[in-house]
Amino acid sequence: MNAACTPEFTPNLALWPIGNCAVSALIDEQGSYVWACAPRIDGDPVFSALMDGDAPTHGFWSVRLEGQSRVHQSYLRNTPILRTVLTALDGASVEILDFCPRHAKHDRTYRPIAYARIIRPLSGSPRICMTLRPARHWGAEAAPTTSGSNHIRYRCTDVTLRLTTNCPVSHILGGRTFRLEGEMAFFLGPDESFDQEVRAGVHAMLERTTAYWRDWVRTLSLPLEWQDAVIRAAITLKLCAYEETGAIVAALTTSVPEFPESGRNWDYRYCWIRDAYYTVRALNRLGAADILENYLVYLRNLVDQSKGGHVQPVYGVGLEPGIGERIVESVKGYRGMKPVRVGNQAHEHLQHDVYGQIVLPLVQSFYDLRLLRPGNVDDFHALEKVGERAFAVHDQPDAGLWEFRTIARVHTYSAVMCWAACDRLAKAAEVMRLPERARVWAERAAAIRERIDAEAFVADEGRYGASFGGHELDASLLQLTDLGYLDIDDPRQKATFAAIERDLKRGPYLFRYIEADDFGEPETAFNFCTFWFIEALHLNGRSDEARTLFEEMLARRTPAGLLSEDIAVDTGELWGNYPQTYSLVGIINCAVLLSRPWTSVR
Repeated sequence: MNAACTPEFTPNLALWPIGNCAVSALIDEQGSYVWACAPRIDGDPVFSALMDGDAPTHGFWSVRLEGQSRVHQSYLRNTPILRTVLTALDGASVEILDFCPRHAKHDRTYRPIAYARIIRPLSGSPRICMTLRPARHWGAEAAPTTSGSNHIRYRCTDVTLRLTTNCPVSHILGGRTFRLEGEMAFFLGPDESFDQEVRAGVHAMLERTTAYWRDWVRTLSLPLEWQDAVIRAAITLKLCAYEETGAIVAALTTSVPEFPESGRNWDYRYCWIRDAYYTVRALNRLGAADILENYLVYLRNLVDQSKGGHVQPVYGVGLEPGIGERIVESVKGYRGMKPVRVGNQAHEHLQHDVYGQIVLPLVQSFYDLRLLRPGNVDDFHALEKVGERAFAVHDQPDAGLWEFRTIARVHTYSAVMCWAACDRLAKAAEVMRLPERARVWAERAAAIRERIDAEAFVADEGRYGASFGGHELDASLLQLTDLGYLDIDDPRQKATFAAIERDLKRGPYLFRYIEADDFGEPETAFNFCTFWFIEALHLNGRSDEARTLFEEMLARRTPAGLLSEDIAVDTGELWGNYPQTYSLVGIINCAVLLSRPWTSVR
């Protein structure tokens, strides 16, 4: 590789996602693609540099400007289209536009496995060097290439990508520095001929993709305050959806550790029932019915697949139950921190909260007149099988929502979610005019409530514990109010909230729990839990504190306006997989809850 063309890598989470609900990519603060998987979001990475230390030789797509001195990045308004401007010491500058095409075509949504770039000179006489070196076999080697007069083919693990461009391909293959005298377009997509002049074709895609996203944002019902933060969170949540099946992944990455050298490096590129429940719930608050409807299709398929039996907490985006966990040695890890995991052992776990998280989104189909496919009696009876399972396991040990690998308890949050499943089925049965079924489910909900109050309530402190018979706390107890289990004025809620604030809060942030687990004591706060705490502050009458803490969390976002899973209490540095759907859900929920009403300005 030409030394002048060698990109500078400083692995961090200042990353900008682009995507089209089929594929996605993360672009770093130098404008380089450093992470992307194809042909699916949970597939082999074609760009793997994020997971390969600070000097990768392949797995990236970079543009270097000769004499480069500064970089400015931003999204085009209300889109996931990234604009990067590179400026040199002599004032020469170039603009790069990066996006994944998504727009209407032939009466359907065009969302190819493709990445598009437009590079144009802005000032002076810029000289650039482009390096495109996709990886294969989990970053083990650069993808072999063949080329023609206007294209280069890259044979990656599960897909062959073809770059079509009006740039001389020898410049790219040879790592040559050249003067950029006009606009150049790059389409890295399916291994097939590009059926039009590439510059005009990519420009048309840009215009249509821009229009698509801005039209989608216009459908959102936004709070008065913090609109930019909410829009960016909503767009990015949509990028975490795999539209073909309706799945929603927990994050776009694998193995960014929860804190340095912790070994807590997990693969989040799969569909957790829990995470997806919170995602569609937040987007539903904004009126984004499209993602809800598509996810309900995914859930109905899972319900059919389970046949009334065990439901895993997590599946592949194609509904695959088997996502076995393994460690790959072909890359060095994020900042050299191993292990790098592919797959997730959680698919083997018992996590009984999933039954509530299946029922709660699906019952909306019995009420919501917006939906193209309303729920019917057959759907209700199919959902009852999930309720039967919830009732059967509500008092049985599980791994809990924090997915303990060697600890099994009857977790209060799981039991309350099973209660919510039965409670919502009772209410749905009334709407469906099935009074006998309403009575059955109401009785079961009451039975579960009685058991929770007997087993999880810590009488001498007037609060709930995180497990049956246990005194330990975890942040999920803040959800008892949100789920309708406790009223905000209930003394038990107030005592539980006070105990969580006393024991789990570190600085401004909230930990999930503080007891040692399979990997020792946690060292970073969990961003979603801090957002739960913000909601609880507001509901307990401490709105000014809630707003202050919310602003603190917004200040911790990356330049792209996003958050990962975890945050270091002492430095505020972000850790964990990115962008994390949980954390983006927290931004939306808190903004909607805390914002001044529109009636205050009109």
